[in-house]
Amino acid sequence: MRRERGRPSRQPSGRIAYVNGRYLPHTQAAVHIEDRGLQFADAVYEVWGVADGLLFDEDEHFDRLERSLREIGIAMPMPRPPFRLVLREILRRNRVRDGLVYLQITRGSARRDHPAPNPQPRPTMILTARNIDTDALAKRRQQGVAVVTMTDERWARCDIKSTALLPNILAKTKARAAGAYEAWLLDREGFVTEGSSTTAWIVDAKGRLVTRDLSNAILPGVTRRVILQAAAEAQIPVEERRFTPDEAASAREAFLSAATAAVIPVTSIDGKPVGGGGPGKLTRRIQELYAAAARAAAEKRR
Repeated sequence: MRRERGRPSRQPSGRIAYVNGRYLPHTQAAVHIEDRGLQFADAVYEVWGVADGLLFDEDEHFDRLERSLREIGIAMPMPRPPFRLVLREILRRNRVRDGLVYLQITRGSARRDHPAPNPQPRPTMILTARNIDTDALAKRRQQGVAVVTMTDERWARCDIKSTALLPNILAKTKARAAGAYEAWLLDREGFVTEGSSTTAWIVDAKGRLVTRDLSNAILPGVTRRVILQAAAEAQIPVEERRFTPDEAASAREAFLSAATAAVIPVTSIDGKPVGGGGPGKLTRRIQELYAAAARAAAEKRR
């Protein structure tokens, strides 16, 4: 097709999305207006971290995805083997080396009504991938970040990785407005649950690694799971229990974890320095242990 002189060529976006079996330019990817993910946040999601082109903690994310889908009664769109191929293809098409893959599965499209449709429609599956700013991430990992505490206003099933994230968004926004990187959320009794998008950790006065025990109050973090396994293998003492902001503020060290962030030191809480006000030795050790464990598992599935 000849292009009219003087008019810019209408090129599609360089990014590619996957929607229900089709690879599409990012700007053209779409779902039905009555998709229940759009109408009700009737959906779950997963995020895989990518480093050097490798998917980190791949099976652990699949495990959590399948659990979330079971909890809300949505079928897995496809078995794991072809699912793995789609993940790698979306990485290849987007030329992602260091970044993330975002997956969302909704209950599908149906006439808007609160009850889940019976029979249920075909689930909607959406995949996108992008590179991240590795320099900014490396700086946070090296220097640490600040967190602030605030009331946890989320629903009662935080163990499901639901796309209904409005309370998380508001908490993260308030944290950034306060000059902090993350918000640590507090339950009704004043104990830390987790971050708005991360798992919260401290190193207590006895040198033990402490993080909240699993329940409906927190998301079962995949990075959390791998860190616990790596710590156990390294014979690092660990306690899964509740802790308060006061205990966190007086802790030797603190850090947060997430799929795309891995392990980031926390150097202040509510404006008060943690430990010496810089990343601690055990946090550095956990960074190394997690990176080694995640990379070794990813290499096996290359």
